Amino acid sequence: MVKAYFFKLNKIPLLLALTSLLFYVAFAYDLQRTDIIKLLTLYTGLFYLFYKIIQLIKHDIKLLTWIAFSFRAIFILAIPNLSQDFYRFIWDGRMIYEGLNPYLFTPDYFIDNHIFPVTQAQELHAGMGNLSASHYTNYPPLNQLCFYIASVFAGKSILGSIIVLRIIIIAADFGILYFGKKLLTRLNLPSYNIFWYLLNPFIIIELTGNLHFEGVMIFFLIWSLYLLHKSKWQWSAFLLACSISIKLIPLIFVPLLYTNLGLKKCIGFLGIIGFISLLLFFPFLSEAFTQNYIETTGLWFQNFEFNASVFYIARAIGDYFLGFNIISYYGVTIAILLPFLIIILSIKNKQKATMQNLFNLMLFSICIYYFLATTVHPWYIATPVILSVFTRFKFALIWSFMVILSYTAYIQADYQENIWAITLEYIIVFSVFLYELTKKRNTFENKLT
Repeated sequence: MVKAYFFKLNKIPLLLALTSLLFYVAFAYDLQRTDIIKLLTLYTGLFYLFYKIIQLIKHDIKLLTWIAFSFRAIFILAIPNLSQDFYRFIWDGRMIYEGLNPYLFTPDYFIDNHIFPVTQAQELHAGMGNLSASHYTNYPPLNQLCFYIASVFAGKSILGSIIVLRIIIIAADFGILYFGKKLLTRLNLPSYNIFWYLLNPFIIIELTGNLHFEGVMIFFLIWSLYLLHKSKWQWSAFLLACSISIKLIPLIFVPLLYTNLGLKKCIGFLGIIGFISLLLFFPFLSEAFTQNYIETTGLWFQNFEFNASVFYIARAIGDYFLGFNIISYYGVTIAILLPFLIIILSIKNKQKATMQNLFNLMLFSICIYYFLATTVHPWYIATPVILSVFTRFKFALIWSFMVILSYTAYIQADYQENIWAITLEYIIVFSVFLYELTKKRNTFENKLT
């Protein structure tokens, strides 16, 4: 009787969830990234269904949780179909398992010398592609630990390794749900806001589906911010160091913490982050490691370009007036200027030392970086999406939908970006961003008057 009433009460949301489930099955097991029409159709449909589900049952946290993790379960046995990075993850994990330092050798070094240091070396090398195989790894040590865990439990099976990596990412999402809800409650924001992240098709597809570890990084970040709000800044610093040791991107947020901590605590906070980071990197440290890591990280600023916005305008201007691609000069300039821009942003907002304002500053800082960056892979947008959950700004959600246009680059096997698709993506994102920025400012000024 109770079950019948439940299904009758939630008939439409459950029907929408079932439809989404079928869409995710098609996405996970019957899609090639070159089939752009099918990709865009499924993605658009999933986004509409995602919006309607939250709209209809936003206050039923339990049902939303079941739906969110049921969607993730669909991908358990799926081979990622929009990214091949997972082959490198498995390679690095198996290198560590064999007692080799993954930071000291490129996969090409071994294969070119007919050395096969790990199980399924040739298959993994072929799968990761030329770009990844020819460069040193740039994944920080806690990320490498995740890869190593996959090699321990599934050292002879690529699919087995994928399943282990996926379970780690899904487990992190449970942590994001737990601490995200607690933090939203402390900020007097609706608990269901966390599902703008957890139910977002972009998050499910790019992180659970394609095995990007932004979700694990975000778990440590949200846990850290929750403890910061509880004034447990030492443990907050420890967890932020863990987040940085998954992906380096949270380093951007460190200067902003001066606003909330003050000078003395901020120095202690930085000291803890530095110590824990050094401790985690210590097993891999060597002169060659330092050189290789700096060289590989520098490529993101001076060589690689994908789905950029401001940079593509700067590149076009450089081509017209100078006759060459200015990426090497542009990348170095941005890398130098960005920390100063964030520090200025932090100092200007010193008088507004609230957690709510910190989330706003973090959102703006990461978006400034991505707006200026030369490379913005789709999964990078996961960080703006989670930060937007704790603010009144929603342009990051629009971006998580529009970023799918960047996959038009893979229509042909030889890979070529569609500049019109990228232009459309950023016109819409910038328009919504500027509209929200103007609207919030006008609302604030009206309250003052």
